[in-house]
Parts: sequence; C-alpha cells; structure tokens
Amino acid sequence: MNLTNGQFSILMSLNRPKPAPMAGVADLLAMDRTTLTAALKPLVRRNLVLITPDPSDRRSRNLELTLEGKNVLASALPIWEQTHAEVEATLPAGQPESLRQGLRALA
Repeated sequence: MNLTNGQFSILMSLNRPKPAPMAGVADLLAMDRTTLTAALKPLVRRNLVLITPDPSDRRSRNLELTLEGKNVLASALPIWEQTHAEVEATLPAGQPESLRQGLRALA
C-alpha cells in the first residue's frame, strides 16, 4: 500500500459521497491546515486525492478521493482491520472497549 497511518486517516476522512472542505477535514483530523496541506502533497502526487476550488468560495478548497484513491483505500482497509483485530486480541477481555473509550475522551 505504501501508506503512512496519517495518510490512511486522510483517505478515510475523504471516503464520502461529496467533496469535503479542507477546513472541515483539518478539524476532523485535529490538524492545522498547513500540516494537512503538507500531508496531502504525496497523496495528490500519487493521484489518490484531488484538490479543487470550492465553487461557492474560491478562497476555500475541497478534497475528494480519486478513483485510484478509492481503490487504494479499499485495499488498505482490510489490512487496517486485521491489524487492529490482532492488537485487540493481545489485550485482556474488556480492555479494547476501555481503550477506545479512553482514546475518545482524549480526542
């Protein structure tokens, strides 16, 4: 796949039917826009993400997955799910949910 965890998170955040405003994606991922812009560059170069001007506000940008981006995400998702299942399997019963709750509280 050749994706970092951060790149995978960006692709997941763009897995939606309509283009997403860059500011909204930055907020969702708890990134500033400068950091998100830098993180997007390799994804744009690989033709996984398309950045377009917002038709209603030319100062804003929208992000969307390309067909290639959707295909890469579809291939990466089962690997992500398997990896998370393997990590959860090493934890005592009840701990995976406690861990998720703790992480949500920190978010």
